[in-house]
Amino acid sequence: MGRDGTMVDYTIDSQYLNEALTVKVYKPSSFSPLYKYHVCIMQDGDDYMQLGRIATLSDRFHEDGSIENTIFVGIHYQDKYDRREKYHPDGEKFTAYMKFLVNEVVPLLDEELPTYHMGGSRALMGDSLGGTMALMTAVKYPNTFGKVIMQSPLVNNYVMEQVEESTEIGTIDIYHTIGTEETEVPTTSDGYQDFLTPNRKLKQLLEEKCSAYTYHELDGEHTWKFWQKDLKRALPTMFSAENQ
Repeated sequence: MGRDGTMVDYTIDSQYLNEALTVKVYKPSSFSPLYKYHVCIMQDGDDYMQLGRIATLSDRFHEDGSIENTIFVGIHYQDKYDRREKYHPDGEKFTAYMKFLVNEVVPLLDEELPTYHMGGSRALMGDSLGGTMALMTAVKYPNTFGKVIMQSPLVNNYVMEQVEESTEIGTIDIYHTIGTEETEVPTTSDGYQDFLTPNRKLKQLLEEKCSAYTYHELDGEHTWKFWQKDLKRALPTMFSAENQ
């Protein structure tokens, strides 16, 4: 099935990560520089493009009016070890990746695209560790990113502490899902972990601190089969006219 929109690649030679990273930008078919656009930056970018079918969903939702003008941006990782280094709170590149997003990706998008140049119009999205990175970056830079979509994020003590200590997380619009069968999730270096219980604890905390918070438990496991289906609800929830 062909895409109605247009994919454009940019390359950033990151001074923070000391590597060249590709930023993939999907513009809807109705794209015009005369309009302003919201931006959704996706960690695990290739996975969201291929397994999440984000382009197809973007085409559909723009056509039927389910979402407002939104450009989806994908950034991918080299391999599972590089992914952990960048997305995991214990990763050596965790802080550097955040700075890459804030100081290199956002300025590129604001320069190349007709964006609103406002935190409320920028979303971070990710699954598993990518979801953790999305939340932690928005917590640290709430004026830069006003929306978070996290699907089955890793939640540990560090994540809970950062959310607990944040005084501005209440300004962030958060969409959060976890699968009811995510009790033994295989991880890159930490064996099998229970994702469900910590996510439920995080949910209780976010309900207390956030005025715009959506939480769903999916009847499934830690796989794209369930995340892809969930995107059909997540995108209209976060990018509809009523939510802007």
